[in-house]
Amino acid sequence: MSDRALVAIYADESCLGNGKEGDNPGGAGALVEYRQPATGEIVRRDLWLSEPATTNNRMALRSVTDTFGALGAKGTRFDAVFTTDSRYIVDGMTQWVFGWARNGWKRKGGAIENLPLWFDALRAARQHAVAWRWVRGHNGHAQNEYVNHLATRAAAAQSSSDGLVPSDFESWLESARAKGARHGDPMPFPDADGFRASSTLPAAP
Repeated sequence: MSDRALVAIYADESCLGNGKEGDNPGGAGALVEYRQPATGEIVRRDLWLSEPATTNNRMALRSVTDTFGALGAKGTRFDAVFTTDSRYIVDGMTQWVFGWARNGWKRKGGAIENLPLWFDALRAARQHAVAWRWVRGHNGHAQNEYVNHLATRAAAAQSSSDGLVPSDFESWLESARAKGARHGDPMPFPDADGFRASSTLPAAP
């Protein structure tokens, strides 16, 4: 069993007008959960960020870099379950990056999209032991719906939390349900004894 603390991370991204001509504002949001050792209470923290001209994939990578950067700012290393509805992130971190690394960070189909951002994400995530998990988006998953809210709000307002801040998850969920949203109960905190990290990420050059 690892001696690192376990955290659960839920992340999402948004780009308003993604793929259309012109500058498309985007945002990313993350919800970090951890258990207080003394009481067992689940503590939640939020993070969000924005860019004035971006893409969904760029913001998905920023969700990884900025969240792990904030968690590791004081040199602390964690076991982390990172849950997102982005196949770009999950497939990238569990499959693509290994092939890219073996091929000298090249691929047969041409240049790797957003390669500098992939390097940033790898450097940030590699400091921790991470299990990458995919969840279907917009499907009533409470934490996923919440980080979608954080990401779309950040994109529209072009705002940033400047790091991890106390979460509004519980009040948001109560309000969303009062308005008729059929969000399920929050996903339970992962079992530390059952934690299994995905393969160790390759080092970015």
